[in-house]
Amino acid sequence: MTETFDVLIIGAGPAGYVAAIRSAQLGQKTAVIDKQWLGGVCLNIGCIPSKALLRNAEIAHTLRERGKEFGFSFDNLKLDYSAAVKRSRQVSDRLVKGVGFLMRKNNITVFMGTAHLNPGGSTELKSVAVTDKDGVVSEVSAKNIILATGASAAVPGAWKVDGEKIVTYWEAILQERLPASVIIIGAGAVGMEFATIWNAYGVEVSVVEMLPHILPLEDEEAASEVAKAYTKRGIKILAGHKVEAVETTKTGAKVTVSAEGTTKVLEADQALIAIGFRPNSKGFGIEEAGVKINERGFVEIDERMATNIPGIWAIGDVTGKLMLAHVGSAMGIVCAENIANHETVTLDYEMMPRATYCSPQVASFGLTEAQAKERGLTVKVGRFPFLANGKALGLGDFAGWVKLVVDEKLGEILGATMVGPEVTELLPELTLAHMMELTPAEIARNVHAHPTLSETLMEAAHVVEGSAIHI
Repeated sequence: MTETFDVLIIGAGPAGYVAAIRSAQLGQKTAVIDKQWLGGVCLNIGCIPSKALLRNAEIAHTLRERGKEFGFSFDNLKLDYSAAVKRSRQVSDRLVKGVGFLMRKNNITVFMGTAHLNPGGSTELKSVAVTDKDGVVSEVSAKNIILATGASAAVPGAWKVDGEKIVTYWEAILQERLPASVIIIGAGAVGMEFATIWNAYGVEVSVVEMLPHILPLEDEEAASEVAKAYTKRGIKILAGHKVEAVETTKTGAKVTVSAEGTTKVLEADQALIAIGFRPNSKGFGIEEAGVKINERGFVEIDERMATNIPGIWAIGDVTGKLMLAHVGSAMGIVCAENIANHETVTLDYEMMPRATYCSPQVASFGLTEAQAKERGLTVKVGRFPFLANGKALGLGDFAGWVKLVVDEKLGEILGATMVGPEVTELLPELTLAHMMELTPAEIARNVHAHPTLSETLMEAAHVVEGSAIHI
């Protein structure tokens, strides 16, 4: 007999497993299907293990490059990168086990296998075939199906990933050996974070970006600040360069690039392809079920997370709204609440927090100064440098600044960009302020503990109000 659920989620990443938990909390009989692991890419081979590696990289950089500044000296410093990778796997495994505990705690049924929507069926029940690792097929049904199938690394067909000389984030995050040199293709979050990690261990790193500046989705000034820091560390930046070919050689990888009519060939032990992601919308029977997919392969949804087919919903990276784990989780909660007819919210993707954990870190939300002006808005900008912040100076990490973009007429915070130490941790104060419609004047009046990095937010707000204190 086919088991029936109120909500069945395909995909157990940050979007899927969070939707499952929220659905169960709202009294829905819930199940989740995943072909490989709980926690998805983020917990297993993405956000979480990469942050563990970045922590190791921070320490490695301090010991290798800044020992004299901090009073450290070594006769024979040894850095074991394989130990860093093993630690990252331990961190990941712990969180994945935690997700499994949450599934049991909330009485959520977990199916490990490949899911495929069965055609036809009643208007009230949708059927899904689940094929386990042994090839055994079972069938489950649900009143509501949530597609949370995620995304995979985008790789042009002519570029052949072999997992050793030419890799994606997947192979890169699991490999325990360090290449002597590497060419990173793509200067988004993934590329920039791996550049930070590898450079800290002494790898010769070159970053190639087709668009005019690195971190192309961020404020151009922020990108310039990071490029300056990377150049100081010895990382080669080739912005505005188009990749013509990626090939393996006997000893490594060869990347042919062009810019302004000139072609050059780069060679290294390894090449990392980090040009973006494509949605996992093929192979699940999604199109066959009549679900509308746009020309880029993303599943189309409305503000409720509903597709064009009643009872089929979609969340996370497969929708292409904003391909970030925390956005997927927020979508999962809203979707579950809409299914259960529970009070919920409408997400504003433009105002979602964005974080890149390179060094220095970049954090932002909302409109950049340039975007606000392009929309015809008259803006005020409040900027405060970490160089004038006591905590940052004490940390020895004071590159960068905080920049608030404010509507001059209404006093509304339109967005913010920050570059510097732990700015990803500072961002929630600003996104919360925006959500609660607070003004810079109110942020400035809020007393911040001293000395803290968060004082830079208060100081930037004072600048907006024309009452700068420490600058």
